[in-house]
Amino acid sequence: MGVSVVTGANRGIGLELARQLEARGASVVAVCRKRSPELDALGVRVESGVDVTEPAAWSKLAEQLAHDDIDLLIQNAGVLLADSLEDVDPDEVRAQFELNAIAPLFLTRALAPRLRTGAKVALISSRMGSIGDNGSGGYYGYRMSKAALNAAGVSLAHDLKPRGVAVVILHPGSVRTEMTGGHGMIEADESVRGLLQRIDELRLATTGRFLHQNGEVLPW
Repeated sequence: MGVSVVTGANRGIGLELARQLEARGASVVAVCRKRSPELDALGVRVESGVDVTEPAAWSKLAEQLAHDDIDLLIQNAGVLLADSLEDVDPDEVRAQFELNAIAPLFLTRALAPRLRTGAKVALISSRMGSIGDNGSGGYYGYRMSKAALNAAGVSLAHDLKPRGVAVVILHPGSVRTEMTGGHGMIEADESVRGLLQRIDELRLATTGRFLHQNGEVLPW
């Protein structure tokens, strides 16, 4: 049995993903910049000090996982910086692109040789990356970076399918976490149960879809 790799695993949705996967009996590799007491308490393998926005980190993590076969890769690390047309900052937009869109693409490419036939890749995106569902505006950097992640996810689905690897792009719902300032409609444990159900259902025949954790197909 291979391992399940989760990025951004030290808190919030990533921590809960690691917790629930470990409870299922998965061999979890939790990737983060800075470990947390909550993550250490899970007793899973932790690869800390990994800043996924740094190109050197992509090859470093690939080396650290060189002897592991990956069954599941969950690209969860992300950042949300609120903005409006009046105060949108170019540096903040770039920072969100680097973490939310560029890092998942290049880290997936670096780890692709370790993905077993039948493996799955899950990209934790957001409904806010949907152009068709944008009814309120604002959040320029976050929306743009998540839309870019969605585009990368569809291309990854095409490119990894011949290797027997399926990809799903997932919206976790409006989750109460530190990243959202504690605002939201559901807790992380409920969100993650839905996310894992969608991942369980993923097949090569359904690769490349954009789904809500509740199973709803989301517009691009």
